[in-house]
Amino acid sequence: MTKLSGTKLFALTAAALMATSAAAFAGDAEAGAKEFNKCKSCHMIASADETIIKGGKTGPNLYGVVGRPVASYEGFKYGDGILAVGATGKVWDEASLIEYVADPTAYIDTHGGSGRSKMTFKLKDGTNVVAFLATFSTMSDEGASDEGSEATETMDDDMDETKGQEHNQEGEQKQEGEHTQSGASN
Repeated sequence: MTKLSGTKLFALTAAALMATSAAAFAGDAEAGAKEFNKCKSCHMIASADETIIKGGKTGPNLYGVVGRPVASYEGFKYGDGILAVGATGKVWDEASLIEYVADPTAYIDTHGGSGRSKMTFKLKDGTNVVAFLATFSTMSDEGASDEGSEATETMDDDMDETKGQEHNQEGEQKQEGEHTQSGASN
């Protein structure tokens, strides 16, 4: 058995966790749009400029919920439990939203609040709905998302460069093979 140094073990563990977490939250936004029909009886999605999905007002507007502090939508009357979670400084991300929609009361009880949630609906698997909601994230207006875009562009450029190198190597190998074959047939 090979013994790994602490640094190598940490790097491998971190890489595995990042790959796992990315796959775990990779929902289908298109499917989530259809699944959101269950949610719109209580929730709307509306920016300051337009109503994207007209829905109920029993729950808060979900425009920009990914990246927004918990229980912070102005003008909505939240319950004491979710307000206590919000007071901890928690911000909605994909993982926390998926956990919340699966069992809102359990989420409140395990994240700094207590008592029943006003949201009684439970969504068995909220991955797709959360992916859909993430498309309306206001984070794209901030630097964090821009950095991600730059990183994606850099990765794409690197991949294109690598593909170009591979293509050149394949061409060289093919030419070498043709020269060998033509030499063998003479």
